[in-house]
Amino acid sequence: MTPVVLLDLAAVLVFAITGALVAARAQLDPVGFIFVACLTAVGGGTMRDLLLGRDPVFWIADPAPVALAAGAAVAVFFTHHLLASRLTWIVWLDAVALSVAVAAGVGVAHGMGQGVWVQVVMGVVTGCMGGLMRDVVCNEVPLVLKQGELYVTAALAGAGAAVMSRDLTASPLVPIAACAGLTFALRAGSIRFGWRMPSFRPRPPKA
Repeated sequence: MTPVVLLDLAAVLVFAITGALVAARAQLDPVGFIFVACLTAVGGGTMRDLLLGRDPVFWIADPAPVALAAGAAVAVFFTHHLLASRLTWIVWLDAVALSVAVAAGVGVAHGMGQGVWVQVVMGVVTGCMGGLMRDVVCNEVPLVLKQGELYVTAALAGAGAAVMSRDLTASPLVPIAACAGLTFALRAGSIRFGWRMPSFRPRPPKA
């Protein structure tokens, strides 16, 4: 099993847990838990594979990711009440999943011989789309769109670090570590310390 496949599975698992926790906040039934968890887990990777023309899509080629996501959803359904704050867990687990998924997206695009800019975009797509689908379906404010927060910016910076560090070393693990590390550091800084991008502020009308 290649590092990219392991990254995809890790992202699937953690994103599935966040999806199930959001389903708990929405008070869904077990089928709802599984649906939201699977949508979150494979949404970004599916969008990536469709854009890249990858045939078949990763979870169709091997149904293990869907089974993993469904199992995580069932586990969360029976244990979510043990968590003191589901929202806190969602935000931090989402940060972990984002970091891993961006690295997976870059790795898949690189393995298909795509150019640097495509690799960066596919990293962002893989990291961001699943969580966006989750929040929209469950009528939550999407984390990816919260005002000024470092989310897409963190994914973009991490993907950029991956492609740049690849030129500095022959080790396939260094780009993965650089990508995941920088993405998580920026996202964690935004969550913990309030790091923000400047937001649009309309100018007051002239008198």
